[in-house]
Amino acid sequence: MAEKKDHWSSEAYQHSASFVPKLATKIVQWLDPQKDDVILDTGCGDGIVNIQMQEILAQGSGSIHGTDSSPAMIEAAKQQAIKAGASKCTFEVADALQLAQFPHLQDGHFTKLFSNAALHWVLGSCKTSPSTQTSFFASARNALTPGGVFAFEMGGLGNVSEIRSALLSSVSRHVPGGLDAAVAVDPWFFPDEAWVTKTMEEDVGGWKVERAEREYRPTVADAGGVEGWVRLFGAPFFEAVEEGEKREKCIREAVDVLEVVCRNPSGGFHLGYVRLRVLARKL
Repeated sequence: MAEKKDHWSSEAYQHSASFVPKLATKIVQWLDPQKDDVILDTGCGDGIVNIQMQEILAQGSGSIHGTDSSPAMIEAAKQQAIKAGASKCTFEVADALQLAQFPHLQDGHFTKLFSNAALHWVLGSCKTSPSTQTSFFASARNALTPGGVFAFEMGGLGNVSEIRSALLSSVSRHVPGGLDAAVAVDPWFFPDEAWVTKTMEEDVGGWKVERAEREYRPTVADAGGVEGWVRLFGAPFFEAVEEGEKREKCIREAVDVLEVVCRNPSGGFHLGYVRLRVLARKL
């Protein structure tokens, strides 16, 4: 199997998606971190939210351990934690789909589990394999103490539908196999409340979904604009297209359309985010 490519860098993320950790306020409220909590964060990125929790955890015996599949993001998180003096924050390269392979993350000692804006990537990478998706939630359950909670926010049904449509359309015109080939490289999975509840409570078991909601949250594009967003997050789509002039043409087709669709008449660009938030408790 080919080595998984790391698309991420903290610099690119801050240029085109710095709003992601800034908009985590509500799901952090649902998590309700306390000074003695032992928290596991799956898909922590460059650790900004983790370091923000340091102020609470520093008051007691608590800690937060961040995992991410991107070595570049984990390295950035470690460096930022050192700079901030965030001794309660630790980080480790670990794919969320492989938590079962990390015994120290499966011994049921975490009081809380957290994930912000990562699970649509995690579950999207195995959307054709429901058993792998359920395995993730089983591993998440195994990480927690009985009564522990899992608070997560991810893309929900309808998330960035205008961007997804443009990417699928442009890529399908430039790859053999057309739309089917473009769908095959679509990295995202955007479910609704009913899917999460059934998956966690019935297919996996041992969970009680206490709260679940979707929110339409149009978001102002960052400094990188629509193009920066598309190049960063759309990278898995474009890798299906021959590198060079053909790929650049494909990217430009998507960006040109989106700069029309997403343009705000009062200035800037808006992205059609739909967030799915869930608070579940381990039985």
